[in-house]
Amino acid sequence: MPRSLRGLLPFLMVPIGLAVLAGGVARARAASDAPSVSITKPATASPCARCHVEAKTQPLTQMGRALELPGSNPTVTSHPRLALQKAGYSYLVETKGGKTTYSVTDGTNTIALPVLWSLGAGNQTWVLEYNGKLYESLVSYYLAIDGLDITTGDESLKPKTLQEAMGRAIDDREKKACFGCHSTNSVTEAQVNLEHLHPGVECAHCHTGTAEHLADTLRGKEGATPPALSKLSSEDMSNFCGQCHRTWEVVVRGPWRGEVNVRFQPYRLANSRCFDGADARISCVACHDPHLPLNHDKAYYDTKCLACHAASAPSAMAVAQPAPIANGAKVCPVAKADCVSCHMPRVNMLGGHLTFTDHQIRIVKPGSPYPN
Repeated sequence: MPRSLRGLLPFLMVPIGLAVLAGGVARARAASDAPSVSITKPATASPCARCHVEAKTQPLTQMGRALELPGSNPTVTSHPRLALQKAGYSYLVETKGGKTTYSVTDGTNTIALPVLWSLGAGNQTWVLEYNGKLYESLVSYYLAIDGLDITTGDESLKPKTLQEAMGRAIDDREKKACFGCHSTNSVTEAQVNLEHLHPGVECAHCHTGTAEHLADTLRGKEGATPPALSKLSSEDMSNFCGQCHRTWEVVVRGPWRGEVNVRFQPYRLANSRCFDGADARISCVACHDPHLPLNHDKAYYDTKCLACHAASAPSAMAVAQPAPIANGAKVCPVAKADCVSCHMPRVNMLGGHLTFTDHQIRIVKPGSPYPN
């Protein structure tokens, strides 16, 4: 491994801090590179938008739509009847009058349940309640096939009963992980409180002290402002985003080996030869503005790459860094455009249902194995 183990920083313990400990419902759906479904409802107005323009666009992002409530879900609204037959069971996800019902039958008996929460923007999994327990639906919606198939991570499950075919029970630790990453205000002091849940990732999810700052502002009082996350180093930013997208440490210590870990961008990025924890040009937010929808135009990222890999690239000092990139940055002899197509290959999972851009930046040679 090119990096030594790095301890997580104390200030990273925001409400989503426990989310990286489990690999459940939040496993991959919202992070896929697949284009998002079109927005059919207006973004929820944030009180922060009174002063911060970012709060106007953030609800439109995949993170902002990471969890949908009944009646406000564009995925099922545009697909009122989704059906699948798998392993002797028939599934139906039907939406009528703003309510979505998930049902499974073996031909004799049927379990039909209301969908309580929909997790994922585009690709989507549903959370159900059965006999007082929460379940992850055994089938999910995938944009790539515009239909249903087995939920990511559950492919090896072989249901022997109708209840097992319905879904997989979610334990308390997994509940904290999925709701902690897909919603706001649902986990407080390591306890899940779904009554106070706000759908999706809102300002307060990442910016600690938002509520107090807003209250002070409305009273005309000059109080403390939330810490400026933009000032984090690339190393600290990787750990911060990794609370949901998985940090380097968590993946190294976890069971994820092979192409399955392509979905953990902070881990993959840290494995890149050019990654430098002190240089802002290789930070997560150097390429991705968390307040704007993901940009799918490959050409958009050329300037990000050429900020280092160009003969006229600015020095690290120009971006307020104390030293140049530790490993150096060579000029590509092949091209000066479409960099990510060669150096950040796209990796398919689940037979092509999910596609992720590999953030381990490297020279990719034909036939070379996936670097773990």
